[in-house]
Amino acid sequence: QVQLVESGGGLVQPGGSLRLSCAASGFTFSMYAMEWYRQAPGKERELVAEISSASGWTYYADSVKGRFTISRDNAKNTMYLQMNSLKPEDTAVYYCKTPALGYWGQGTQVTVSS
Repeated sequence: QVQLVESGGGLVQPGGSLRLSCAASGFTFSMYAMEWYRQAPGKERELVAEISSASGWTYYADSVKGRFTISRDNAKNTMYLQMNSLKPEDTAVYYCKTPALGYWGQGTQVTVSS
């Protein structure tokens, strides 16, 4: 069955960096665009970044543009989110999703605090 497993979250100080990973299985990963979402406490889940199947196209929310980089390795069935210059407002649970198939991962917590 389809599985998406996020990892790499944690506690980081403002200005720090983290790299999230999303390991996919159960479908032909290389055929599908992938997305990162986040949900902060008391807020709606929001789209952070998206990448096309062959990495030829990416999208970023204005709030993360210039700080976050989405990438993927189709040989490893894995998507990444490199997060730099982290701010307290980036604190959230981060999820990966296959938009075409509608599957979500379980999420990984990112906390930015001094």
